[in-house]
Amino acid sequence: MDYGKTLNLLQTEFPMRGNLPQAEPKLQQHWDEIDIYAKVQESRKGKPKFILHDGPPYANGDIHIGHALNKVLKDIIVRFKTMQGYDAPYVPGWDTHGLPIEQAIANSGKVDRKKMSVHEFRKYCEEYALQWVEKQKSQFKRLAIRGDWNHPYITLQPKYEAQQIRVFGAMVNKGYIYKGLKPVYWSPSSESALAEAEIEYKDKTSSSIYVAFPVKDGKGKLPDDASIIIWTTTPWTLPANLGISVHPEFDYAVVQTDGRKYVVAQGLLDSVKNEIGWTDVQVLSQVKGSELEHILCKHPFYDRTSLVMTGEHVTLDAGTGCVHTAPGHGEDDFAIGQKYELGVLCPVDDQGHFTAEAPGFEGVFYEKGNKMIIDMLQESGHLLQVSTIQHQYPHDWRTKKPVIYRATEQWFASVDKFRQEMLEEIKRIDWTPNWGEVRLHNMIADRGDWCISRQRVWGVPIPIVYCRSCNEPLVNNETIEHVAQIFEKEGSNAWFQKDESELLPKNAICAKCGHTHFRKETDIMDVWFDSGSSHVAVLETRDELQWPADLYLEGSDQYRGWFNSSLITGVAAKGQAPYKGILSHGFTLDGEGRKMSKSLGNTIDPNKVCDKLGADILRLWVSSVDYQQDHRISDNILTQTTEVYRKIRNTLRFLLGNLYDFNPAADRVAYDSMDELNRFALVRLNRMTDRVLKAYDAYEFHVVYQAVHHYCAVELSSFYLDILKDRLYADAANDPARKAAQTVLYDALTAITKLIAPVLPHTADEVWKYIPGVEPDSVQLSELPAVDSSLFNDQAERKWEQFIDVRDEVLKALEQARKDKMIGNSLGAAVHLYPDAETAELLQSFPALDQLFIVSAVQIHAPGAAVPAEASQHKGIAIQVAIAEGEKCERCWIVTPEVGHDHEHPTLCKRCAGVIKLGTAATS
Repeated sequence: MDYGKTLNLLQTEFPMRGNLPQAEPKLQQHWDEIDIYAKVQESRKGKPKFILHDGPPYANGDIHIGHALNKVLKDIIVRFKTMQGYDAPYVPGWDTHGLPIEQAIANSGKVDRKKMSVHEFRKYCEEYALQWVEKQKSQFKRLAIRGDWNHPYITLQPKYEAQQIRVFGAMVNKGYIYKGLKPVYWSPSSESALAEAEIEYKDKTSSSIYVAFPVKDGKGKLPDDASIIIWTTTPWTLPANLGISVHPEFDYAVVQTDGRKYVVAQGLLDSVKNEIGWTDVQVLSQVKGSELEHILCKHPFYDRTSLVMTGEHVTLDAGTGCVHTAPGHGEDDFAIGQKYELGVLCPVDDQGHFTAEAPGFEGVFYEKGNKMIIDMLQESGHLLQVSTIQHQYPHDWRTKKPVIYRATEQWFASVDKFRQEMLEEIKRIDWTPNWGEVRLHNMIADRGDWCISRQRVWGVPIPIVYCRSCNEPLVNNETIEHVAQIFEKEGSNAWFQKDESELLPKNAICAKCGHTHFRKETDIMDVWFDSGSSHVAVLETRDELQWPADLYLEGSDQYRGWFNSSLITGVAAKGQAPYKGILSHGFTLDGEGRKMSKSLGNTIDPNKVCDKLGADILRLWVSSVDYQQDHRISDNILTQTTEVYRKIRNTLRFLLGNLYDFNPAADRVAYDSMDELNRFALVRLNRMTDRVLKAYDAYEFHVVYQAVHHYCAVELSSFYLDILKDRLYADAANDPARKAAQTVLYDALTAITKLIAPVLPHTADEVWKYIPGVEPDSVQLSELPAVDSSLFNDQAERKWEQFIDVRDEVLKALEQARKDKMIGNSLGAAVHLYPDAETAELLQSFPALDQLFIVSAVQIHAPGAAVPAEASQHKGIAIQVAIAEGEKCERCWIVTPEVGHDHEHPTLCKRCAGVIKLGTAATS
């Protein structure tokens, strides 16, 4: 009987091809029927907890490859921690408020926003969000993300909103919330303020202009016929100019050219000359910036003055060292304007059009105003140079359109009041990768106060009312809790449906003037406040969870998003970060390293991958990449991943096929009773297990992928299993050598199955049901294999590694003999070895070299013996391949003179004839 036929007989029902697209949904249905999540949680009841808190994806549109990567990474960790012995519940969540949903409803054509009330419109938004929650839920479940899908958290849930209100109240109580007039990122396209996390930078072409501000009162420091030159890339902000900022320590030059006098920073004079095109420039004098303080200049086109001020924010990086200052349109401008009591002028409305406070431009969109202002400066003689500049400019991350800085009254969280506490907390967090600590530290250290109000309707209202008499805001512990309790029962829609009197405790009065009539705040909270409150709304309200979380895992963009907002609310409300560890991943690029884009046609749809290849293939890809960096995916990459999967699957199939008659309770062979080959195989299994477990613990899943693949393809298939086939197929079924080999195969099979279970849950569970004698019913309910470090023997391993090096050279010589048509199968060969003394000693310590080399005969010649010319030379050994003498055994294929010695079995060798006579062959 040949090996091929024997192998077919040995196979179980475990198929060679996974047929994952069809098999996985059936297995997932089974998991749902038995409620595998509940079973897993019950099996870990009372164990130490590990809480990975899910950052909520936005409920708008089908999931993309970034969602898939993120959820699979989380699932791998949760499954690993569960099998490691932790109680690791996973509660998925969704972010459901915000502008994109408002826009989707408004653009659908199904509703007329102007003909309905706010609460009616919000109902449409809620239905839309929940529809996408259900769609995304089914798509995540298709990826085999195990979690409490029947009880997810959703930011529009009444209980969630109530807790968010309480977080806000805690911050109010500590004095961290205030209302102020400040410049904030303003999106004319969204007609709303934005937080830093809602900003993305894109290339933009802007006008670059140099403008002369004539001196009106030089205070004896500047000639009254001189002009201070400013540079700006936002000409539209000039109507709001109230001053010019200079650095107190810089030297400023008074120069003359073409009969006119100008003032610029000495350090930028050469740059200004080149930009404006001056050729003949005479420096008349120099003056320190501090001496220019309080000089007055004339506004270039309005009848008012611009005050010269000194500020540390002025740099010599670009421009003139004299900074155009419009307190209504810039953070530094606002700060210095406050210092010098300039006031705030912001002549641009919510939609980005100039107001009556910008005479001559009223009703003009700010960007169109650029050209009008440049033309006006040209006509008046104040424009010295105009060009264009390509630079990174802030854009609304939803509408993708430019934003502006615009001073408006907004509600803010005063980050500065607890900034140092946050910076101290950052030091205590476990960071993966390590640079995450520096990144978040710098963001918190540099960020301004958080603008938390938004001029939208689909969100959680800011729970504040104002006195109708004196406009004083009313917000305290009693009012906050009253609103929270209403929201807990009815949801935040109640804010828009109920009268103010119903939203306030009885007998509420204005603390300032004593009146009892109020009006509601119409702004909602920034959606980052929604998701940033999840640690309280979820971790503190569910019995199976605990606060703080052990881990937050999101994309690297969340250092300015969810990681950031959660830290702020955590430290502000509870005095501590809501997470013990942060793990971030990079972005998924196409096969050429380009950002994925529908316009480029280079996107990979995870839903289609599941339909075509299976979720386990996509999950295996996730484990294969160094996800902490940007990483790639393409059809070719997925094809390569599929090949790796097949190698792992076929290895498992081989192991299963050779355990059909193995009873682990009765047939196990003790380690001490095994030969060296089996002992070495167990050592290598434990080495692999140790490496994989450490990699899981370090969240290095690409190391898991590499270790398992290498073990299956090299350690097993190319070495141990290759050698073992003769023993498994030709020895007697109950031969101790065969049972020892099966013991190793069994241990390898159970270990590999458990180790791949977090990454390949479908495949692992499929294999598990075929493994003899295993408990429990699903591998998901088992624990990870333990490492027996007592087996590790560095000396023995080095010996085997040296032997494997020699074996590799023998296999190369055999392959060449096959190419030369000398032999067919390697069992048709006899190998002659001509080693040096050291290699001879090594080889002589290994019995049965013919089995290890998978040939019919091996002869070791004494060191120094003459080496045939045709032998191949290698370091420490020469190898000659010859045709084996004798006949080929029909059963084991070994070529030996012993074939035919048994007259009852003339086509068999002595060993095979004996096995057949005993009637105990492994196969017959």
